[in-house]
Amino acid sequence: MTALSFSNAAIVGMGLTGCSVARFLDRFGASCTAFDEGAVELPDDLKHIPLHTGVLDSAKLAEAECIVVSPGIPWHHPVLQKLRQKGVRVVGDLDLFLEQYNGKILTVTGTNGKTTTITLIAVLLETLPGGIEAAGNIGQPMLNLLDEESLPERVALELSSFQLERCTGIRPGWAALLNVQPDHADMHQDAASYLAAKLKIFELQGEGDTALLPDATCWHELASELAARGVHVRRFGVTEAAHGLDTGLHTSGGKTALFWSQNGDRHIINCGDIPVRGSHQHMNMAVAAQAAADFGVHATVIREALTSFRGLPHRLQYLGSHASREWFNDSKATNPDAARAALESFDKVLWICGGLRKGLDLSPLSQIVSQHVSHAYIIGKDTRAFADLLESAGVPFDVAGDVGQAVELAAGFAEPLPTLLSPAAASQDQFADYAERGQTFADAVDKLEKAS
Repeated sequence: MTALSFSNAAIVGMGLTGCSVARFLDRFGASCTAFDEGAVELPDDLKHIPLHTGVLDSAKLAEAECIVVSPGIPWHHPVLQKLRQKGVRVVGDLDLFLEQYNGKILTVTGTNGKTTTITLIAVLLETLPGGIEAAGNIGQPMLNLLDEESLPERVALELSSFQLERCTGIRPGWAALLNVQPDHADMHQDAASYLAAKLKIFELQGEGDTALLPDATCWHELASELAARGVHVRRFGVTEAAHGLDTGLHTSGGKTALFWSQNGDRHIINCGDIPVRGSHQHMNMAVAAQAAADFGVHATVIREALTSFRGLPHRLQYLGSHASREWFNDSKATNPDAARAALESFDKVLWICGGLRKGLDLSPLSQIVSQHVSHAYIIGKDTRAFADLLESAGVPFDVAGDVGQAVELAAGFAEPLPTLLSPAAASQDQFADYAERGQTFADAVDKLEKAS
């Protein structure tokens, strides 16, 4: 381990990440003080740390040599902005991790699909000598990895825009940008700041590194800039051509196949042979396959992993057949673009939608909803925007209010159509998070089976 460049720190935000920072500093013998604007309590093993709750006190924060800010705290918080302007060192946990870890780093960022992609990358690269660990926005704080007796040779980091914007610099050997949609732009100063945060994963890349970008015109300039620096640039997307992209989905004759490039060859798997449903899921898997190929995982191993992977909870998760229809839990679809991808995975579907919209425009969903939704059930406290969307799409709907009622109504629908929870909205108007919403949905579906 490298010695810390400071002896005392302030930690802002004492959730999962903040507590991991405190434990990390404890191991180094650095003193720290905790701050949180909410009425939080520290875990028993951190009770010895001074805790200040309520409005952030800039004077107390300024006493620290370094301020470590958790991802859930807005970077443009007035107090933090003021401290940075005064020259106080303000960072995130990613900076602390990078100071200590010297292995190979793979990173994935994007609005949607990060966790599925990182999970599958970790599964695939675990087969290599030295192994791999996944951390970051995926749920395990990256500093936890440094608590292990022996560090993995590689780490796969799922990085959110919040983690990247407070990072002073990262140079991953392999980095992928999946997409950029206006989901979390409200947590940044503006959309430009949100985009700039995402692009930080490529900022320091150079000779010998690999960058994987979507095959869209808006990314051509970045691709050229990276290539000029000696970065090996790969592109992914949907193609009808036999060649052109490195990885993605190939459509031909009404059928779709997943492909990736390896040692000059193109490897192909028919999407019908993949248990996971949805073209957006298949695209995430293609990105993971390319990462594995670039790190030397054998094509046979990649093929076996993709054809046995069954996805993650709350991400177009198949819950089985109950009440004469199939049920799918896509609670992780907290924005319109994620819901669009899920809806396009079905011919016709019963759609459970609604929640905390965060000001996002639903109108781009109108055509997709009109094509794929037979009937909808709106949940959440603010239902008007979703009602307007469904009316404009010409789709009949019921205002169910809560998830349990929506499931009961869908179970009684005349046609045995699949039912999809893909809210296109955040969950915090009724739930702690999307996972609680998804579990509530799964429990309600399970009750149908027990009642039959």
